[in-house]
Amino acid sequence: MTTSNPVGSPMPAQQVLDREFLEVRARILKIAATLDRVDRSPTPPADAERMDLIRQGLQILLSNAPDRARQVQMLFSLPYRTDWPQQLGVPLENRG
Repeated sequence: MTTSNPVGSPMPAQQVLDREFLEVRARILKIAATLDRVDRSPTPPADAERMDLIRQGLQILLSNAPDRARQVQMLFSLPYRTDWPQQLGVPLENRG
């Protein structure tokens, strides 16, 4: 049973859980399988920093912070650089 919510009105927690449970479960299973494959590898990952970021992200998810999505986004985001177009080789259009 689906009920509509006015814009800006939060959906009841149970409704969110009912709607999202299977997808969240599948994503958690995928993460677990990936970590199992990394652990079973005969050699450790060369990029330990990325594994550390994944662990930090999981710690954020396990917290009760009200802004977990923002925290995870910031964890995996690069700091803003004003020279990003040059860094990425993006041609700037003539602004004249």
